[in-house]
Amino acid sequence: METVGVLTDTTASIPAALAAELGIELVPYYVIREGQTLHDMLDVRPEPFARYLETASTLPTTSNPSPGDYFVGLQRLAERTREIVALTMTSKGSGGYQSCLAAVELVKEHLPRVRVEVIDTLAVAMSQGWAAIEAARSARLGQSLGEVAARARQVAARATLIMTADTLRYLYMGGRIGRAQRLLGSLLDIKPIIGMDEGVITALGTARTRARAYARMIELARQKVGEGARLRVAYLHVAALEQLAALRAGFERAFQCVEEITTPLSPALAVHSGPGTVGLSFVEEQWT
Repeated sequence: METVGVLTDTTASIPAALAAELGIELVPYYVIREGQTLHDMLDVRPEPFARYLETASTLPTTSNPSPGDYFVGLQRLAERTREIVALTMTSKGSGGYQSCLAAVELVKEHLPRVRVEVIDTLAVAMSQGWAAIEAARSARLGQSLGEVAARARQVAARATLIMTADTLRYLYMGGRIGRAQRLLGSLLDIKPIIGMDEGVITALGTARTRARAYARMIELARQKVGEGARLRVAYLHVAALEQLAALRAGFERAFQCVEEITTPLSPALAVHSGPGTVGLSFVEEQWT
């Protein structure tokens, strides 16, 4: 039996093979498209969904897992362990955290021997993903529930997300624009650069071209961690692998990348950023 299990949701955008290798339980978000309710990363996959978004006249909506969904995931983990760390995306952009807390109440009633610690990562995508990955790695080393939870919180607090998209249209239509609202008046032929601040999407700047956006993203990373820092980095995209290559090349020249992951954003996130999105989530090696 494992010492500590780790649960998170599909918006973390962790590659399925890595999640399976580390034993991370993934709870799917929902994508509601043309009257159909689809399970994120199960019924709807990144590449076909990105193609759909390019021509969609009405933007699909998304919904967080229910308490019952989280409870099912926790039940599955309880078959392998009696201690679980559950990580959710930012509570300031989704109801997943509250749903997970409600699921823990069900666990207390139906699985009284199981202990669950819920962490609001105040993050999305692979910033949330790195926290889950490093928590699972800590668990594999035999660390306690408190130690695994502490590592998850450390990494979530230090992980940085920077993305650029062809437009803010999708964030605006999906109601997830947060403090990036101020960029809306100047979007013609401009690439917005966005990140997360205290769990809320925020504007980091704009650029006239993709090349300039990538240079600015690398400079922002340099300001955060310093030239040549040793980083774990996840390269993120929505149907934009070719565009991602230029960002990766520049990033690798500026930093020592001790671990690299390339992964598409899950459809439940892609619906809010749109095709052509590229970005990165990174965390200093010393914090992992």
